[in-house]
Amino acid sequence: MERQNSHQATYSSLHPFVHTLKLTRAQLIRGMVLGSILVPIRVFLAVLCFLMMWPIARLRLAGLSEAERSRPVRTGWRRWLLHPIIQFLSRAVFFFLGFFWVRVKGCRVGHKEAPVLAVAPHSSFLDMLVLTETHLPTVVSRSENQSIPVIGALLEFNQSVLVNRKNPESRKQAVVQIKERLTSNGYWPQMLMFPEGTTTNGTTLIKFKPGAFLAGVPVQPVLLHYPNKLDTVRWTHRGTTWVEALWHTCSQLYTNVTVEYLPVYTPSQAEKDDPNLLWTFPTVWHVVTLGIPATDHVMEGQPPARETLSLLHKDGLRESEVEAALSKMIDRCQSEQGWRAGVDELAPLLGLTDRQTAAKICGLYSKDDMVDLRQIYLSVTSVSGLLGFKSLLHTAFTLYDRECNGSLTAVDVSDLMGALVGSPQYHTEELYTELSRRGAPTEQDLFRVLTTHPTYQNLISEYFTPEGVESTPPSSPLTKGKAGNNRTDLPYKTADNGSPLPSKKND
Repeated sequence: MERQNSHQATYSSLHPFVHTLKLTRAQLIRGMVLGSILVPIRVFLAVLCFLMMWPIARLRLAGLSEAERSRPVRTGWRRWLLHPIIQFLSRAVFFFLGFFWVRVKGCRVGHKEAPVLAVAPHSSFLDMLVLTETHLPTVVSRSENQSIPVIGALLEFNQSVLVNRKNPESRKQAVVQIKERLTSNGYWPQMLMFPEGTTTNGTTLIKFKPGAFLAGVPVQPVLLHYPNKLDTVRWTHRGTTWVEALWHTCSQLYTNVTVEYLPVYTPSQAEKDDPNLLWTFPTVWHVVTLGIPATDHVMEGQPPARETLSLLHKDGLRESEVEAALSKMIDRCQSEQGWRAGVDELAPLLGLTDRQTAAKICGLYSKDDMVDLRQIYLSVTSVSGLLGFKSLLHTAFTLYDRECNGSLTAVDVSDLMGALVGSPQYHTEELYTELSRRGAPTEQDLFRVLTTHPTYQNLISEYFTPEGVESTPPSSPLTKGKAGNNRTDLPYKTADNGSPLPSKKND
């Protein structure tokens, strides 16, 4: 990881999903002056390049049948004419944004030798620059991106694998498609993946998703460095917004980036049989090369519950009133009215006098005007310490046991964990596999795995600590962290070996 001068830029937290760029007054003034000149010019030129790419990208598959579109474009004018143009314009976008030079270390191997390029750490939407340096390999993208102007055309040009993460069938189909491409012996071009699956602040590497390793083929790890005095590029779920990151990056005279190709890794037979073993191998190299720790983070996004509590307190609600509001909310969830509510319903449920506060809370959990009350109730209760962990888990299980048969489906587990954390969780396959070793997952199975499995012990330690109590750092063993062991209001307490146990309070 790039060394940062403490007076120039610091991270607000070692949590991988939080990054806040802090500038000195001199840096702020300099950024405003240069930004007012450079940002409009650079953004205009970048947008101009995108607009030029739009119709050219559409030509790639224009006039082809569905069968022809399902095969890679390997020859003809669609390849030798259009591919270099798109690659040139893509590089021009980043050149105009200030990425004048890209230092390349090592050598990229061909697609037959390594069908997959695994890039980490993933710290910004600007990481897409690596595509231009790797000759535009195919990627995996959310199906929702198809509807975005220009981006949708570029995904079509790239013949990307599209997946609807909310649809289990779409995810299964994507896995089949990825395996088919990676085992095509060079028929399909290389694939580039960011195995972390989301952006982090670069202070630690989160657990890799298995997608890049499912086919058991050789993988070439690729390191992405931003060796700059001021780290403006990173963008995470919380802290500096993407607009601020883009502004600060474009306000610099230039931004350095290094792409480093590491030796190809060929998985062993054991790793081919169990792709989950493979997530560790690039991490070891990244740790050695970058000097940053790895972590077992498995949940995506930053919990909005603490911010929700802060907004409630700012609106004048005391602890007792917050507890009463949560009680009204769970009653609503279990009533015939259901668990969906709009902003106008949310305000009286929470006892808020300011509708704008209700709108802000709704925005933390949803992209539209409707919100899942179960998410607010469970996530806020989890950090407030109003219920013991076992009681909270029982409530969550009851709310998501849709068939009322005492067990959960894979979708139920994904939704339940998303509600507890407060943000959607699309990669819970590993958890569901662990839960279903003895059959359909029951409440006892869920409690057992979350309180005994090392990875999910860390999850409990991090996400279910009451507000105001510092949680154990995610990359540290629980036995090193004593925070909360002497608190009687925690939703759990720790045993002598550091394992979280249910508190007797409220259980």
